[in-house]
Amino acid sequence: MKIESLTREDEKLYFVCLEDWSTEMPEASDHKEHWYEKMKDKGLGVKLAKDDNGVIGGMIQYIPIEYSNAEGKDSYFINCIWVHGYKEGRGDFRKQGMGKALLKAAEDDVKSKGVSGIAAWGVTLPFFMRAAWYKKQGYMIGDKVGIQALLWKPFKEGADAPKWIRQKKAPEMIDGKVTVTSFINGWCPAQNIIFERAKRASAEFGDKVIFKKYDTSERETFLEWGISDALYINGKTVNTGPPPSYEKIRKLIEKSVKKIK
Repeated sequence: MKIESLTREDEKLYFVCLEDWSTEMPEASDHKEHWYEKMKDKGLGVKLAKDDNGVIGGMIQYIPIEYSNAEGKDSYFINCIWVHGYKEGRGDFRKQGMGKALLKAAEDDVKSKGVSGIAAWGVTLPFFMRAAWYKKQGYMIGDKVGIQALLWKPFKEGADAPKWIRQKKAPEMIDGKVTVTSFINGWCPAQNIIFERAKRASAEFGDKVIFKKYDTSERETFLEWGISDALYINGKTVNTGPPPSYEKIRKLIEKSVKKIK
């Protein structure tokens, strides 16, 4: 196994999170590519894991914490670590140590920059981005909102643990209209797919639906709301994990449209 930094040759694969076989990925549009162009000169790190045959099976991406949805000092933040686990496409690379190898490579890279520590987000339930896995790698929970844990590994004694940036306000409704509000950061194709589906579904209802987009890759926008990626219909949060289908989003909008007086 080899862990290598992202090259231009592999950028397109990185933009679709190694799922170049997926029929859903084209729905994500080019939001991640635009996010990458914004972040690549601001300290973004991307590592890829290759098996003995040179096939890419895993990736990790991490950024200075001041560009994340957490607040802290002199730290980095792991947006995600992902080992391809589907039979489709390149195949299942789980249980081969890629995740641990990617995490160590990111930690070593960050340590070389002299920062105080590295943080990551994890879910306290046993599915994607499990907090329990990070704890096994020596991370501790520094903060928590609902099922989302902010995990933290300090590199220097006395380093302060980061904290989540909490939501500061919620979208407003407009009388006589259905308001669909989508917050999009761009780094995650799954969330980009949700944005595109919501935008497309909203357009089907003409002027009955107002679609609002907030680009939270713009730091001022994120700090104003304290929301990174989310979908709201008339002020109510839509569960976006796993990403709802286009049909489900459309039905939710239609249900609200029928209530308009």
